[in-house]
Amino acid sequence: MHVGYFTERPHRYVNNDEIIKNGFFGLPNSMFERETAARFLNEYLDERVMAEELGFDGLMLNEHHDNAFCMGSVMNVEAAILARITKQAKIVLLGNPLPIVGNPLRLAEELATIDLISGGRLVSGWVRGAGSEQFASNANPAFNREYFDEAHEVIVKAWTQPGPFRYEGKHFHYRYVNPWMLPLQKPHPQIWIPGLLSPETVEWCAKHRYPYVALATFMEPTVELWDFYRDAAAREGYQVGTENFGYLQKIYVAETDEKAHEIAKWDMFGGAGIGYSLFAQPHWSFPPGYNSKLATRRIAKQLTAPKKKGEASTPWAGKKAETEASSRERISGAQVQHRSASWQQRDLDVEATRQHIFEEFKDAEKQFQMICGTPKSVLPKIRTLLEVLRPGIFMIWQNDGPISREDRLNNLRLLGQEVVPAIREMGKELDLKSPFEVTPGQRPLPASGKPESVGSLEPLRAWNARAA
Repeated sequence: MHVGYFTERPHRYVNNDEIIKNGFFGLPNSMFERETAARFLNEYLDERVMAEELGFDGLMLNEHHDNAFCMGSVMNVEAAILARITKQAKIVLLGNPLPIVGNPLRLAEELATIDLISGGRLVSGWVRGAGSEQFASNANPAFNREYFDEAHEVIVKAWTQPGPFRYEGKHFHYRYVNPWMLPLQKPHPQIWIPGLLSPETVEWCAKHRYPYVALATFMEPTVELWDFYRDAAAREGYQVGTENFGYLQKIYVAETDEKAHEIAKWDMFGGAGIGYSLFAQPHWSFPPGYNSKLATRRIAKQLTAPKKKGEASTPWAGKKAETEASSRERISGAQVQHRSASWQQRDLDVEATRQHIFEEFKDAEKQFQMICGTPKSVLPKIRTLLEVLRPGIFMIWQNDGPISREDRLNNLRLLGQEVVPAIREMGKELDLKSPFEVTPGQRPLPASGKPESVGSLEPLRAWNARAA
């Protein structure tokens, strides 16, 4: 099992009122504090060195643009620094937004350089980029997936096909491909793909035999998507295993449950938030052409989480099975209704909204979107999550929001010393193999030809029954 560490590296303490009013994307950079940002960037590098010393297997970075909740807008620079100042941990990039990089051949060279400096510790990952990234880079969202597919092809060929050769695609054209900077790992570094439950992305992962890493999504639709991957993999002729799946989970720990809750609740204002859209307003997040109908449907289901017994948080929650056509029509209408009600331009009571976000914290805990407590008290819930999803890659995502450095370091120290060792033991008991232990796509299908599931909702049902 691969256990990693991740934080968004936010520019902390940006005016919380403005974040509540507008979301992170679109905040004017007049709020950027240069000296503060310089201090934060160095702190984040120090924290990753500390994470390696505490025994984390991987140090994860991501990339977003033109917003305050993620300063990693040039994450390959951070990765190059980590390649030199760390020694053993994998440097996990989830990931480079291929549709907006402009020059995938240059990206292939950058990543190869990082792999060489690190001694072969790079894990490369690709993302389509958030909808807002299309505006930040003036990229046509309707071509997003085409750019993604073609840029991926350019990079893999540059890494694996002897040069020189010519590449002529629809969007990228190179008369001379002959990079002298090739990765140390052969044929190339492992490639993992993060996502928010897009069926097209999962099917693409299965075709390429890449691990899929779910980004703190609700467990029910995540298990369903694991089965979607299972079936797509079977069509490719192989059986999925734990090595095909990863999961990011928010975890906060402190010496007391009360202290952990006090820290964790501020994560509601970090990055995308939990249970509330602080990432960006919908006209930035969902530009026309960016998502397919099927992906939009999946996102709708991902947002389905009961707030109270008998009360659904979204208009498409709790519906019975129906035909594909009627389902798409209903969900399309429901999304318009829900987003119009939630995000329409109107005067906002900032303080009331802030309190509402804090109130959502209890529901986030109930739905496993947040696990917090003492190192001992969080373990049963982590165990349940691992039994449900059975991920071979488990990344602990935390320390976002306006949380003090003292609390961040204490949280990280307790995780590394007391929680991570227990997670490793759970991984051994549950036989959770990482992609470094079992090559994804190498398991044969059962003799029956019927693929087996990796995840199961039974442990979650048992947990909920006990908690009721």
